[in-house]
Amino acid sequence: MNKKELEKLQYPVGKFEAPEMYTKNYLKEKIEKIEQFPKILKNEVHTLSEAQLNTPYRPEGWSIRQVIHHCADSHMNCFIRIKWALTENQPVIKYYEEALWGEGIDNRTMPIEPSLQLLTGLHFRLGYVLRGLTEEELLKTFIHPEHGKIFSIQDMIGMYAWHCEHHLAHITELKKRKKW
Repeated sequence: MNKKELEKLQYPVGKFEAPEMYTKNYLKEKIEKIEQFPKILKNEVHTLSEAQLNTPYRPEGWSIRQVIHHCADSHMNCFIRIKWALTENQPVIKYYEEALWGEGIDNRTMPIEPSLQLLTGLHFRLGYVLRGLTEEELLKTFIHPEHGKIFSIQDMIGMYAWHCEHHLAHITELKKRKKW
């Protein structure tokens, strides 16, 4: 497999690109994607067998099971980062080694139902919080120590809507290729 083919498997919806301007419509659309993600994800994975759940979405990539658990891990961190930004003055957030989390015993072997349930409640809360934010709150920020960058809550809305689509596409594209 050549580098271009591998990158298409790794980024089936492309890499995240921030908009030039965060409009109300853009944010509303992205919040809706975040809210809908758990239901769409459940629909895509509820009929998969254990063998299918353990299939990597690309060579040397995570299995579908690991992708689902990663979404729970990552989106919990997203929620906490947003809460920190809302309650502290430009906090430096805690970085986590997502690749190592993805290789943990829970991510490799645990049933997917607990993470699907967690995502349902978590995304309800995310949507509830995000829809209630003022324009001033959307601009609140945190510092990410890994990137040395400042991210706003509105940045997070765009990135996490993309993150949902990104990992959902890992699953749907694998299902298409495998004719599941």
